[in-house]
Amino acid sequence: MTSNFVMADEAMTLAQPEEDLLEVAVHEHTRLLYRIAYSVLRNATEAEDTVQEVFLRALRHGKKLAEVDDRKAWLARIAWRVAVMHRKHGAKGASRGEEASDGEALHSREPGAELALLDKERGEFLERLIGTLPDRLRDPLVLSALEELSPREIGSMLGISDAAVRSRAFRARQILRERMVGRMGVGR
Repeated sequence: MTSNFVMADEAMTLAQPEEDLLEVAVHEHTRLLYRIAYSVLRNATEAEDTVQEVFLRALRHGKKLAEVDDRKAWLARIAWRVAVMHRKHGAKGASRGEEASDGEALHSREPGAELALLDKERGEFLERLIGTLPDRLRDPLVLSALEELSPREIGSMLGISDAAVRSRAFRARQILRERMVGRMGVGR
């Protein structure tokens, strides 16, 4: 009985117009696509534009969307490529205006504000260290550690094997650890 239900559900999904499939994909994957784009671009506006571009591309290839087995990985791969393309064509990090407003929000006399500012500084330091990694090491690290994608999904996005994803993420972590020890004396 369960297999009949699954087959009926798949048949209904295939019978849906492409727009319905795209609407479902938008609801299910927008946050992931935004996080992927933001991890590459470090700019909220450009990340939002990238997500819109991903869904426009998916809409243009609506019939292909119905044939894709793993829509999450397919859309994530498109988001990654679009974001990298934007980065190569002059996309810079987060705008200075956004950073200033974040810092202003943290200036408070409450004890928690000092800790929040310290956490923010640590995060920025780590982001700068990650930014110094070569793309071939940084990309698998960001996608696995921050975006929580599987090695298979990352390998599919980057066009490398699962083993290469794991190896590159491991090497990136080693380099980060060495640099943190060198700069801050952390982890000795």
